[in-house]
Amino acid sequence: MKVTIDPQSGFCFGVVYAIEMAEEELGRSGSLYCLGDIVHNNMEVERLRSKGLQIIDHAQLKSLFNCKVLIRAHGEPPETYETALANNIELIDASCPVVLKLQNRVRNSYDEVLERGGQVVIYGEVGHAEVNGLLGQTQGSAIIVRNEQDLNLVNFTKPVYFFSQTTKSTAGFQLMKSWIEEKSRAAAELEVRDEYLVANDTICRQVSNRVPQLTKFANAHDVIVFVSGKKSSNGKALFDVCKSANQRTYFVSDLDEIDQDWFQYVSSVGICGATSTPMWLMEKVARFIMEGV
Repeated sequence: MKVTIDPQSGFCFGVVYAIEMAEEELGRSGSLYCLGDIVHNNMEVERLRSKGLQIIDHAQLKSLFNCKVLIRAHGEPPETYETALANNIELIDASCPVVLKLQNRVRNSYDEVLERGGQVVIYGEVGHAEVNGLLGQTQGSAIIVRNEQDLNLVNFTKPVYFFSQTTKSTAGFQLMKSWIEEKSRAAAELEVRDEYLVANDTICRQVSNRVPQLTKFANAHDVIVFVSGKKSSNGKALFDVCKSANQRTYFVSDLDEIDQDWFQYVSSVGICGATSTPMWLMEKVARFIMEGV
């Protein structure tokens, strides 16, 4: 049986940058606070925790003074920077450049929204760290939508400024956009003009470009083992891509979730993962499968 790891799976550049910054500081001082899980993969979080990384939440941040805190790739709302300034906290800002650009676009659009009486609508996961950062750019007023039902929260007689969390699927974004166009047209009884619906495709292309590659990879193997943390929004989306291409696709976070019966009478197994999945973990899974055959 041949076991192959997808060479294009694993950390995106934003996650690589955040982990490099964390390891650099840990190498100097041996300890570092991180605001939230540095990556949505429990195995990688535990590896860095063993090196001295301490995960904190926003409530704990407010009680810290005169220290260093890492901001992960997901980015943070303005309130986090205000707390750091007040408490003399040095921020090691590893916010992904793609996320920072999106935050800036949302913030600028919000200023225009106030003038026109419109709404900022974001296609994303409620409570996701990146989405919380985007909400902060609108003073908490943006409307978060995940599906067509959530669009009931939107007033379609008013202008809509539509954005997406960077890790959502392009197909999902386009579907939501079409629904917004349809509902806006019905509510206003007019043709939706560019100035009435401003749709911004803000999905990270390093994420979206993995979809055709993963589809091809999943079709090329008898069985697919998709490795990802259960908290990863991107992992859930990319797993669905693999599952659609190959029904014999299995989601695992660690070795104890692997069933060797999956590989009976199989000639090829493909291993792939999310943008938050470390390559070392996929390699560990590959070795475990080979040893069990």
